[in-house]
Amino acid sequence: MAEPWWRAGSQEVHRLEDRVSSLYVERCHIDRDDNAVVLINKARVVHVPAAWLAVLLIGPGSRITHGAVALLADSGTSMCWVGEQGVRLYASGHGVARGSQLQLRQAWLATRPKERVAVARRMYELRFPNEDTSGLTLQQLRGREGTRVRRLYAKHSERTGVTWTKRDYKPGDAFAAGDDVNRLLSAANSALYGICHAVITGIGASPALGFVHTGSALSFVLDIADLYKAEFTIPLAFDLAAKGLTSERDARTALRDAVVQGKLLSRVVVDIRDLLVPEGTALSEEDLGALWDEGDRVVGGGHNWGTYVFDPDSHLDIIPGPDGDTAT
Repeated sequence: MAEPWWRAGSQEVHRLEDRVSSLYVERCHIDRDDNAVVLINKARVVHVPAAWLAVLLIGPGSRITHGAVALLADSGTSMCWVGEQGVRLYASGHGVARGSQLQLRQAWLATRPKERVAVARRMYELRFPNEDTSGLTLQQLRGREGTRVRRLYAKHSERTGVTWTKRDYKPGDAFAAGDDVNRLLSAANSALYGICHAVITGIGASPALGFVHTGSALSFVLDIADLYKAEFTIPLAFDLAAKGLTSERDARTALRDAVVQGKLLSRVVVDIRDLLVPEGTALSEEDLGALWDEGDRVVGGGHNWGTYVFDPDSHLDIIPGPDGDTAT
């Protein structure tokens, strides 16, 4: 087996954009067989190559062995422990990122009003291709986005013949409210959040440091997912409802296929990097293992920066002070 991700070169770990999007499992035993994750339930046994999976969404009624967790961690595969049908995220494991530079850059942007507004504006601009939004305030951009989404709902309702009234969503129990198309939207969006969460953590960004959304541990996940709903989850929900495919599994598997066909993983990686690290901005991806030295300076870690002189009489290490004084 290849070296674990923290010891392996970047070429030895499959790039995130080359991986299968996500896999949701529930009520099964998760084990390991060589370099594959084994999913076992009463009906079947399925082998999944760990290194080709971006995120494993572990639902209720599942149990996982130490060997399976070690394999997924070594492969740089994110693990998310989620509620039934992926409604809630309870915990997540580590992705493939080695350094913290992207997260530090994200924090720098999110905590400076001018830079934060600039990133938020670029997010809105991605949703309005070929439109000039430079003169609009964030309030005006939010209003335009709301109008655009309402028009999308009406357009797909007319296209598919599925009745649409309004978006009906109950926080905390997404699948209890609304009609079939609303429940399908909730299911597809939940899966999309998992995919975006996997990419964000996988490339070393923070899921919590949002620019449009704020105050949630998943604010940046919501920011990024909103970029793709108009293309992926909204038309998908109406198409499935028109065909009478209304289960959560129908939405999840249909979105999985759309994600693969549309090469969404690679797009999310590129879009996040363009938002946080515009062209011309240098950002190292190495694990520096450094110590902060005030300002933008760092010094190397793993080095003793003290100057010690051994005093044979006292058997103590003497630390010379700046003026020649000593302290022990």
